[in-house]
Amino acid sequence: MALELEGRVALITGAAQGMGRAVAERMAAAGARLVLNDRNPQTLRAAVGAMEGKAAELEPVAGDVSSGRDVARMVEQALERFGAIHILVNNAGVLRPTPVIEIEEEEWDWVLNVNLKGTYLCSRAVLPAMRREGWGRIVNFSSTAGKNVSTLGGAHYTASKAGVLGFTRHLAQEEARHGITVNAVCPGLIDTEMVRDTIDSDRIRSYARSFPISRLGKPGEVAELVAFLASDRAAYITGASLDINGGDLMI
Repeated sequence: MALELEGRVALITGAAQGMGRAVAERMAAAGARLVLNDRNPQTLRAAVGAMEGKAAELEPVAGDVSSGRDVARMVEQALERFGAIHILVNNAGVLRPTPVIEIEEEEWDWVLNVNLKGTYLCSRAVLPAMRREGWGRIVNFSSTAGKNVSTLGGAHYTASKAGVLGFTRHLAQEEARHGITVNAVCPGLIDTEMVRDTIDSDRIRSYARSFPISRLGKPGEVAELVAFLASDRAAYITGASLDINGGDLMI
């Protein structure tokens, strides 16, 4: 199974750090050719430099997933380089902990645009290429927030991640006849840069002690789940949302 994604082209958004970076490394190890996206050109260049030699082929594309123009350019560049897109991982996301009473309209729009609109824009953009192949895997990043409330984020984060779940189910229903599966992963508190930039170490330890598996998740553990959903082993799974949270939702 080591090279089960050999010959596949995977487009991963928000791939410069955290879970997106871990997904890219896992898919590289499985033999996929990669298109890596991030909105920050500097962090993207650093990630690509660190991955040189790990991926069969690698194409970086900086851009904002909430911009239809940027997304169209990203997909066009991927198709020019590789001729196909088989796998899309909608990982790019943002989080703010602002209480509702303090959320400005601009902040609300920004979080929803990146987390939910970006998922829609990228999915729509790759569908023609996947339909031509008669095969496709779309893996969307939701969160435990999409099923409950966010541990760290505000209501705009919770609403966006709940929206991703609804979008996942609906798109899965539409695209199944074209050989395309659409699923969501719902991570809990994962040890990423975004989490450590949001809360201090004492709060991290406190949260970890409250989980049945008393630690934060690792980005590589989420990447394993995403790689499974992107493979032929998950051919009969679509419209699903898979939890990976150390048991957080049980309590």
